[in-house]
Amino acid sequence: MVGGTFDPLHDGHKRLLTRSFALAGPDGEVVIGLTTDAFASRKVHPIHPFAERKADLERFIAEGIVASAPEKKYATRWELEPLSDRFGSALDADFDAIVVSEETLPVAVEINRMRREKKLRKVDIHQITCVLAEDGRWISSTRIWRGEIDTHGHLIHAPEQK
Repeated sequence: MVGGTFDPLHDGHKRLLTRSFALAGPDGEVVIGLTTDAFASRKVHPIHPFAERKADLERFIAEGIVASAPEKKYATRWELEPLSDRFGSALDADFDAIVVSEETLPVAVEINRMRREKKLRKVDIHQITCVLAEDGRWISSTRIWRGEIDTHGHLIHAPEQK
């Protein structure tokens, strides 16, 4: 399992998704929780509609993960589920692992705590390192929306003020 808003879809998201598919392997399945418009509205920056974010994810998975690296034998089964809170189906579903970034690790720890309270087995937590922009800070959607960096972490230089 992996989840997020994925808007705009940037290199950090791509690392997270690629790692999820690699962990699942050719016989596994990846469940991607995509935040609903209502849940994503809590963000401090604008969010594209769910349908657009879903289409971007589907395109990246088809063209960026599966098609571009068939020799890696990534999972071919995957599904998108609407995520209307921080946990989605992770509190009840039978799955093996959750893939998170450094930023979202606390949510995965909380998921395992809540699963234990429900007498469900804990899941493995796989944490990726966040992708750094040229300035050494994390690539984030907020920074992209602010116009500081692009989706690859390249600095965007504003015209000099006179």
